[in-house]
Amino acid sequence: MDYLIALLLGFVEGLTEYIPVSSTGHLLLLSHFLNFSTTGKTFEVLIQLGAVLALLSLYFNRLWNVVITLPSNPQSRGFVISILVAFLPALVLGVLLHDFIKGVLFESPQTICYALIIGGILLWLVDRFAPTPTHSDAMRLDVKTALAIGLFQCLAMIPGMSRSGSTLIGAMLMKVEKKAAAEFSFFLAMPTMAGAFAYDIYKTYDQMDFSDVGLIATGFIAAFVTALFVVRAVLNFVSKHGYGVFALWRLAVGITGLILLHYGVVFR
Repeated sequence: MDYLIALLLGFVEGLTEYIPVSSTGHLLLLSHFLNFSTTGKTFEVLIQLGAVLALLSLYFNRLWNVVITLPSNPQSRGFVISILVAFLPALVLGVLLHDFIKGVLFESPQTICYALIIGGILLWLVDRFAPTPTHSDAMRLDVKTALAIGLFQCLAMIPGMSRSGSTLIGAMLMKVEKKAAAEFSFFLAMPTMAGAFAYDIYKTYDQMDFSDVGLIATGFIAAFVTALFVVRAVLNFVSKHGYGVFALWRLAVGITGLILLHYGVVFR
């Protein structure tokens, strides 16, 4: 049963990490309702790396081209600066608030459900009423736009708000076209998630239990494979349909979660 749950959670991580529905919120709620937990949240922390590596593999050629042209190409330097500027707010606040986030917010399923609902309403409103886009290339955003997106990303420190959802809301409000907003969110995910992963390991390493290597490997592989398919599908989908369906998804999960919590439902 534990391996089936690990497989399910890995699938959910890969499915939800790069769409604006909060992978962390889904993982924490599922772990709660399935009565699944690991010391120091070892499982939940490590399987996220699978989703990060999937994204890196998909964008490796474009990112490698940026690296090798960095000394000579102003566009490559501008792209790197925009990512660093957008990453900075989350870096600072993440370090300052880490203990509060992990010790308080991560332990409140009700908070996660409310965040899913509030974030879903905001996403629907912005998706429908966002200003006319003026930026269509995720690799050519100016510093002001990148910083604003980075500040919005900090909302995701509340589990349930969603890292990708928060960045997408910020990007669309800053007049970034929907597909470009998704791509910038993907690029920003790499340093943000890698940084959060590294700092989380540093802060909680002494609490972690690596005895369940098989469970972790199962979730890791499931997250990696699922994310490979999801990233491409998301870009095609949002170009045609926008983000409204994800807003409805968030509302459905948040409301269902509150109902289950009210009645004390546990499936295992």
